[in-house]
Amino acid sequence: MTLKQLINHASDKTRFNIIDDYIDFCRKYLLFALDGMQAVIVARNETNYRFYQYKENGGFNITRPINSNIMVSYENFDRSAESFRYALAHIREINTPEERESINRVVYACQQVIGATLDALPAGQSNAARKINGDLFERFIRLILAEIGISVRNGTVRLPVIVDDTTLFNMSFEHDLIIEKDGRLRAIGSVKTSSKDRLGKIFIDKFLHNRLTGESTPYFAVFLGDVQRSGREPNYGVSATFLPGHFKGYTVKLNPLDGVYYCDMRPNMQVDIILRDNIRTLDCLLVDDIWKFQI
Repeated sequence: MTLKQLINHASDKTRFNIIDDYIDFCRKYLLFALDGMQAVIVARNETNYRFYQYKENGGFNITRPINSNIMVSYENFDRSAESFRYALAHIREINTPEERESINRVVYACQQVIGATLDALPAGQSNAARKINGDLFERFIRLILAEIGISVRNGTVRLPVIVDDTTLFNMSFEHDLIIEKDGRLRAIGSVKTSSKDRLGKIFIDKFLHNRLTGESTPYFAVFLGDVQRSGREPNYGVSATFLPGHFKGYTVKLNPLDGVYYCDMRPNMQVDIILRDNIRTLDCLLVDDIWKFQI
């Protein structure tokens, strides 16, 4: 596919209805990228991150940072995609690091190429591109959850505000993931490409929901990654959009979430005690925790 065809494809959300739609698009983009780029730029401060610069047909735009440690190459993509499909079909039987790794790597690759494709759009269309990218990531996670047998939808949850046994009014909450079983709400999830400007709302939503209902409904969050491009040419680097102090403050003084999951974890999430205890990779949600939420 040409870059124009890729952009038109990624801009049309109706083209992404099943998991294979994401996999097929990723394969096409990776094939295009083999010789369709002007340059590959290595981040100065974290050299595992790469930026891809388009040629003139992409306005010489530069993509978002892509983590080469977890990104899947074109040569290895079909094998990784097959392992990913197998992992989803046998999710309760997974017991090897390779099977778990395929979940994180393929989800990361499929979503990052959508974002990278939309990065080729002119600057004036960047807001619309971010909305499309975010919507497609939410849909991708819902499709994956449905594939492993979870009853999930997005939509609105209405909660009554009761004073002295009288309902005064209702509060409505929009959620990306509403997980139900046997007609009962079992868990609520948020899906975002990054935590930037969104972190506090998830913690507060859990606090309000459980305070209003008197129940302990699990709340969890799925993020793709938390890095953005920083600096100027030729000294491009990456900076974190994750706010560890805010996360720890909400966790310790408000209420912890019941799970926070990343495809691309930041280094401090693996060494800081509070972060390490509360943040895991995406495979942990699908293999381990989602089944606990449904009890």
